[in-house]
Amino acid sequence: MIFYRKYVIYIGCYRFYKERGFEFNPKMERTLLLNATFEPLRVISWQKAITLVCQGKVEIIDVYNKEIRGVTISFKLPSILRLLKYVRLRKGHNIVKFSRANIFARDNYACQYCGDKFRSEDLTFDHVIPAAHGGKKTWENIVTACIDCNNKKANRTPDGAGMRLVQKPEKPKWMPTVTITIGIKNTPESWRDYLYWNMELQDDS
Repeated sequence: MIFYRKYVIYIGCYRFYKERGFEFNPKMERTLLLNATFEPLRVISWQKAITLVCQGKVEIIDVYNKEIRGVTISFKLPSILRLLKYVRLRKGHNIVKFSRANIFARDNYACQYCGDKFRSEDLTFDHVIPAAHGGKKTWENIVTACIDCNNKKANRTPDGAGMRLVQKPEKPKWMPTVTITIGIKNTPESWRDYLYWNMELQDDS
């Protein structure tokens, strides 16, 4: 019943604009959705953005410069929307996910043995204390390494390989890394006051 009601509301909004001569392109700009506290929640499609506006659940914070024109009216697609009611985030939302991408981010994409920076595809992760020696896959025992240093260290401890760590590995104190693929090349300028590198967003496309 709830799904049906949402579907009817969406169709009503779509018809409202369609009947006035608007042509909707599925590749239109995306919209950044903020919580009531101005915390970024996710990136949503133009369809979802229009539906939320029609439902009166959001306020428009910013719009794109591009104006969408119909036969009788015109309007600008929202760039940023803020929910009027606070949405409680799921448990564990602020926990840093232990992943290859976040390990690289913590170490600033620099090999923790030679100190040089590399592209992500030229990096791997290394067990400081090898698994064969009882080393565990934890934040405190995994570091970013380039291919050459990883091969040089092999299945040895840093002392055993005559190598030194650039810094002691620790669990990040920041929140999850931004990892977002939304089909646009550049983040809109208007989003930058609300986006942080330490926040994970989801694409609601």
